[in-house]
Amino acid sequence: MRGNDEQSQSGMFSYVPLEERIPADHPLRAVRKLVDTVLAQMWKDFDRLYAKNGRPSIAPERLLRALLLQVFYSVRSERLLMEQLDYNLLFRWFVGLDMDDRVWNHAVFSKNRERLLNQELAQRFFAQVKSQAAGLMSDEHFTVDGTLIEAWASHKSFQRKDRDDDGSADCGSEFHGEKRRNDTHESTTDPDARLYKKSAGQEAKLSYLGHVVVENRHGLIAAAMTTQADGTAEREAALLMLDEITDRGRRRITVGADKAYDTQDFVATARELRATLHVSQNTSNRRSAIDKRTTRHPGYQISLSKRWLVEKPFGWLKQTGPIKKVKLPKVDWVFVFSCAAFNLFRIPKLQARCA
Repeated sequence: MRGNDEQSQSGMFSYVPLEERIPADHPLRAVRKLVDTVLAQMWKDFDRLYAKNGRPSIAPERLLRALLLQVFYSVRSERLLMEQLDYNLLFRWFVGLDMDDRVWNHAVFSKNRERLLNQELAQRFFAQVKSQAAGLMSDEHFTVDGTLIEAWASHKSFQRKDRDDDGSADCGSEFHGEKRRNDTHESTTDPDARLYKKSAGQEAKLSYLGHVVVENRHGLIAAAMTTQADGTAEREAALLMLDEITDRGRRRITVGADKAYDTQDFVATARELRATLHVSQNTSNRRSAIDKRTTRHPGYQISLSKRWLVEKPFGWLKQTGPIKKVKLPKVDWVFVFSCAAFNLFRIPKLQARCA
């Protein structure tokens, strides 16, 4: 018998709770439980950020849950995120909104996000997420690497620092044949971005560098940060993250890396931090900073075989997350928060697999 397709839609009330509309085996259920635990542990951090009187803001817990959805589902803007929150019952449930709650204006949401999120809070959130992975992460064996993050700035905005601001409309539009360097030029729209190319023969882009340290058991991110793009930033950032992971040199770890980290200064400093470097040897017209005292051990080959794990978060952050080309000027918290989202996405699956 053919079903009825009348478009009356006369029902005004629903008696099915929002909780029952979400499938019991939906992947976001485990993520939501984990996020609630993390946010409960950050309650005092949130409480210190807000005054005791005045007009209530968007609850920081709901704001962070909404931002996580934006990362998980590749929502390109806050305007589109608010639109989906208005009609998507799954999004409403995850954020904590009832079916009849009004959705925030996108400009109000963006303003509250700017006031709440910074590098310090993003690192605290990342640390709390990492604490939920106890038992899943190796505390001895790691891999470090960096990736290029394209800035939301055009080449026309990359102009001389000593230029005359005459307000002309075509300022910076003709730069062919002009030598442009970071020490003489800067972007007028994103001054922190630097002109940088990934490798020889590729085009230079206004960019930042994102750095991560992943553990070698399941590829979870153990540390993350961003820097300005230059030739030494990868090694400098690696030392800062290794200093944190080794607990200021109190325990010894192994760290795998590619040829870019094979320098005498980096290897010597890392050893002072009690980190044994398993880097790929760079012997192109030069001598490697490590020798057979390191390469003869089986652990060296094992570390090199695990280096591919660091590419998994980079791929996810750029394909699913917002890191391929960052629209917001505060690249540091966007990158660290997205790394925390990657761990949140992975931890429930690993817990179910290891149970």
